Amino acid sequence: MTISTKLMDYMADQRIDYQTIKHSHSNSSLGSAMSAQIPLQNLAKAVLLKNHEDRIVMAVLPANRKISISAINDQLMGSYRLLKEQEVYQLFSDCEHGAIPPVAEAFNMTSVCDNELDLLDFVYLEAGDHEHLLQISHGDFEKLVSRCMHLTFSHEVFH
Repeated sequence: MTISTKLMDYMADQRIDYQTIKHSHSNSSLGSAMSAQIPLQNLAKAVLLKNHEDRIVMAVLPANRKISISAINDQLMGSYRLLKEQEVYQLFSDCEHGAIPPVAEAFNMTSVCDNELDLLDFVYLEAGDHEHLLQISHGDFEKLVSRCMHLTFSHEVFH
């Protein structure tokens, strides 16, 4: 597979400038960051959640942080849980398994964005395969997450 067509179309529609960073094949955010020689905290990752009403939300956070589902539930006043892998694969048919771009609107989803990402000068995004990242400026990242709720829901695991 290559870079997600839905992601590329959305980025073009929104006039988002980006640089494509090719790296050796990797099956994790940590591996992608190491292979591309980028700071892990600058790589945004997507975690998909679902509540009891089947409402799906994409949580976007830095790859060096771990999501706190209890913090999400407290702030959204909900009962979210991690989406099962099979459900994720069905939602992202033009992406390789585990290479989910953290751009919810490209896939007609609602999202929440961790406040830690608001502090970065530039952000890297998973592009839908395991060999490419997209580098975007802080300003363009703000455009991508402008409709997203900005919350604090993660804690650092790697530094």
